[in-house]
Amino acid sequence: MTVLIAVLVAIASAWSALALWYKARGGLAARAAAMAAWLALTGACLVGLWHGWLAIALPAFSAAYAGLLIWWIGLPPSNDRDWADDVAQMVRGTVNGDRVTLQNVRNFTWRSQIDYTPRWETRSYDLARLITLDMIVSYWSRRSIAHMLISFGFDDGTHVVFSVEIRREKSESFSEVGGFFKEFELCILAADERDIVRLRTNVRREETFLFRLNMPVAAMRSLLLAYVEEANSLVRLPRFYHTITGNCTTLVWRMLKRIVQPLPFSYRVLLSGYLPEYVYEVGALDQRYPIEELRALGYISERARESDQSAQFSRDIRQGVPSL
Repeated sequence: MTVLIAVLVAIASAWSALALWYKARGGLAARAAAMAAWLALTGACLVGLWHGWLAIALPAFSAAYAGLLIWWIGLPPSNDRDWADDVAQMVRGTVNGDRVTLQNVRNFTWRSQIDYTPRWETRSYDLARLITLDMIVSYWSRRSIAHMLISFGFDDGTHVVFSVEIRREKSESFSEVGGFFKEFELCILAADERDIVRLRTNVRREETFLFRLNMPVAAMRSLLLAYVEEANSLVRLPRFYHTITGNCTTLVWRMLKRIVQPLPFSYRVLLSGYLPEYVYEVGALDQRYPIEELRALGYISERARESDQSAQFSRDIRQGVPSL
């Protein structure tokens, strides 16, 4: 029993130490001191357990852990921080009949990841002219992890892309571990394809694939409106990003689940790099081709680099992608 309690204390202490490292107030030194103090407390508790002082060590650790949990639960998300330029604004929208007006559509001109011209625009879209829905999946490291963008296409050739992202402060950089510990807020962006797709293909040099989604137009409309509703909700009530439960795929899966039935859950919703295989299996990709061929036909990185700043960027990256 003592060994089991010691293991549970060690696990709880490891989580607590990381929570203090990522969220304790102050700079690096203050966070390191908070983490060190907590580990010292844990060490004292484990020594007490080793010497048989269960009645003293366990209540002391439990009280400290309960206090830390109360602090953790009370940490509030915020929309008022010194945000990085690319997430400085969040999209918000209004709907008037078939007309959707989006404020803060990002349309940056990227020359490098640190050299860019920022531009935030107000754009309007006619839902009656919505004709296509594309999933764009971008890989930057491991095969199991990718970022997903959803692009809505209209019959005049325009597209608007929605992306669920971390909202970083200027002093922060992305951390998968930090995403478990309330390091970032959750953000929904709307952007021009020449901004958000080109950033990934041409500037970050990520391996990027485009898949046409086989959905009725009514479902496409519902999904676009769901994005607007979710974005407006985040503007009113900020939420923390979470690496597993609140990320670029799980949030979209929950929106789609309200629109498309049935939509079973799969581990591939969490391991987003395998999302195309999941979408294929539920019948939302072109069934005339095997998924491997759709992936090859949908590889857009080279086409995007050739098109680069072209006004026909959206058309160019879709050359060779089968129409539904």
